[in-house]
Amino acid sequence: MASSYEWLIGTRYLRSAHRRGFVSFVALISVAGLMLGVAVLIVVLSVMNGFERELRSRILSVTSHATLMGLEGTLPDWRAARAVALRTPGVLQAVPYVEAQAMLANGPRVLGTAVRGVDPAEERKAVGLAGRISGGKLEDLVPGSWRVILGSALADELGVRQGDSVVLIAPEGAATPDGIVPRMRRLTVAGTFESGMYEFDRGLALLNMADAARIYRLGDRVTGVRLALEDPFQAPDIVRNLALELGGGFYVSDWTRNHANFFRSIELTKSLMFVILLMIVGVAAFNIVATLVMIVKDKQQDIAILRTLGACPRNILATFALQGTLIGLAGTLAGAALGILLSRNLQSIVHGIERTFRVQFLDAKVYFMSDLPAYVEWRDVVQICGVAFLLCAFATLYPAWRAARTQPAEALRHD
Repeated sequence: MASSYEWLIGTRYLRSAHRRGFVSFVALISVAGLMLGVAVLIVVLSVMNGFERELRSRILSVTSHATLMGLEGTLPDWRAARAVALRTPGVLQAVPYVEAQAMLANGPRVLGTAVRGVDPAEERKAVGLAGRISGGKLEDLVPGSWRVILGSALADELGVRQGDSVVLIAPEGAATPDGIVPRMRRLTVAGTFESGMYEFDRGLALLNMADAARIYRLGDRVTGVRLALEDPFQAPDIVRNLALELGGGFYVSDWTRNHANFFRSIELTKSLMFVILLMIVGVAAFNIVATLVMIVKDKQQDIAILRTLGACPRNILATFALQGTLIGLAGTLAGAALGILLSRNLQSIVHGIERTFRVQFLDAKVYFMSDLPAYVEWRDVVQICGVAFLLCAFATLYPAWRAARTQPAEALRHD
């Protein structure tokens, strides 16, 4: 019976129409403030999660999970290393490659880039870059055809498209009577790829592995072996164990090491944003204190009457704690729903704003992507809602304690 009337009185006070509904209006503002704080926090963390996932997927679509390279820059007995790698648990593919630096020239336009020699049949099995090629296909890189597939940004800056030709200038030179002359080769553009990562779209060109080996005079050697793994997060351990199994003397690398700064900065930013934006939720939660203090002040006479009818301080405290808890629960749940809804439709909203106001929020040259991805992790939602609700519950303690200390004689002295 006690809990029933405490619930009845607490909810009735929230719906109070006294003083033209001022108390209810203040309670509604408290709910709205908390809702916005929780929603903003969910959206921001979802964007950070989406940015991390998108960055990871785009990196892994262009680069390998791990690489095994020779200490001298080449891997002479790469077939034996590849055979051992394919027998290693967790390794799906082991693909040889040639990679070096070069200059690409088209008339007066000269740009530096990385040249990667690939075996088209094997490359398609290892990474997803083959599905991002437009105007051609990876199989167009036939040995001896001297064709090249350029990153989309690289092709734009060179001013070339499919069917045009570019001149590749290798940094190694050949001795002639006129001095050291760099090796050059005219290549035909077979197509372009767009990985979504400006770093690669601007700085990577694909050749057939045999053609790249001829340009850089590697003979039968390759730069290394790229590994595709079942679990990319196991890359550091797998490639290290593989090098040890082969007897050592290899240079190993993996995607977590090559791009560690990206993911460390994202995690640090995510943690800082959680703490900073949690202050907004804290401000909204402590606004409940003001709301409940106003309700307690407005209901002094009602509290006194309840006390004279037999309600003890514990019942009064529970009544007003229930009000603050309901405000916090309503604001938290509404904020969670709004945050999830905005996060799942964020790209459409951003694109609509960009079209309407003709602005661009993300420059691919700076942020490596032009979209604003968002991914809702339920762990983050539960954590945010839990912290917000605890703050609200804590904020109810003082007003409820103050209401419980109300003395009936003092409250009814002038009535």
